[in-house]
Amino acid sequence: MHIFLIGAGGREHALAWKLASEDAVEKLTIAPGNPGMAALGPKVEILDTPAHDVANLVAWASVQYPDLVVVGPEAPLAEGIADRLEEIDIPCFGPSEEAARIEASKAFMKEIAAEAGVPTAASGAFDDLACALAYIENVGRPLVVKADGLAAGKGVVVATSIEETIRATEEMFAGRFGEAGSRVVLEDILDGEEASFFAICDGERVLPMIGSQDHKRAFDGDEGPNTGGMGVYTPAPVFTDAVRQQTIDTIIQPTVDALAARGAPYRGVLYAGLMIGADGPKLIEFNARFGDPECQVMMRLLKSDLAPVLMAAAEGDLTGQSFAWSDEACALVVMAAKGYPDGYEKGSVIRGLDAAGALPGVEVFHAGTAEREGAIVASGGRVLNVTATAATLKDAVARAYAGVDAIDWPEGFHRRDIGWRAL
Repeated sequence: MHIFLIGAGGREHALAWKLASEDAVEKLTIAPGNPGMAALGPKVEILDTPAHDVANLVAWASVQYPDLVVVGPEAPLAEGIADRLEEIDIPCFGPSEEAARIEASKAFMKEIAAEAGVPTAASGAFDDLACALAYIENVGRPLVVKADGLAAGKGVVVATSIEETIRATEEMFAGRFGEAGSRVVLEDILDGEEASFFAICDGERVLPMIGSQDHKRAFDGDEGPNTGGMGVYTPAPVFTDAVRQQTIDTIIQPTVDALAARGAPYRGVLYAGLMIGADGPKLIEFNARFGDPECQVMMRLLKSDLAPVLMAAAEGDLTGQSFAWSDEACALVVMAAKGYPDGYEKGSVIRGLDAAGALPGVEVFHAGTAEREGAIVASGGRVLNVTATAATLKDAVARAYAGVDAIDWPEGFHRRDIGWRAL
């Protein structure tokens, strides 16, 4: 099987790491890739093509005709790459443009949730600042402020006061997140613990994966601004078997059914961001792709092959497919450039990667790196994902931090409390 994987981050590095290890995958072409992926072996070819350049990606696929295209980031899905590939009969693991609106528009997600009876926070969507401010005044309490469109995981402010709610709303309408914030969703703040859950979907059926718990805030103690994620671990004690089944029955399957009823069958991975409180899981948001960094810990623990499942979902029939998981724990620590998620500098040299990767249970996935004159340098905000597996979560976390400490990168920072809720 020849798989064409689109993306350049830690999520795609982890997918490439897993797929390159499978016998069924004879060739793995990645665009644009990163330096970590190039070291995976002779199966792997890296293309210097922007991950969001849909026209060129489809043109390449139309000539090379891979057996399957796997789309990592959300932007190409929102731009309709799956539809373009379907027109030339190339299977694509990733939803159509219409189905991908489940992530590309938070207002659309709320519509689908309402149709499907999915438990979620009360909310309103606004195209006009004055109407949004009137809603805030009427509600009279702090709210979550979300840019409606794609904002690289950073277009959310969980306000702690009415004044902060107003300020965040005004900033979004003023262009803080560009076009993504031209429409704003305001919603109630849910109580509980956040968790993430993933399921592979074929348009009708769902194949559940495993739950995990992310750390969205930049700094220890869940302080600082929201980020794309600063670390993650699994298993998460809050995500019990009962919560897992509730999530499937009340959130995942009803959503897949609602999209199918609209004529937009969902084929790909459906990522549910959850708030788990006293009355069970409630939906915070959907994403139309694997989470980053959640994908990385799942790939570390997935014992069975991934490629056949992705192909079956793309072809619309998951019948007979299943996953086998390790019973170990996995922890991941993100190493980010100082200043992230706001302004940060690129180009600083990273040393010690080989030493970190040689530690027991440790695997380092590149997220925002480049190669310059033989050295690995930082080229993004979230730069490295240091993962570790062990028999217990405590040991997995300790191994991950041993990996972090082996890396010499003064220009980076990381949280030191990943896994604190469980430990």
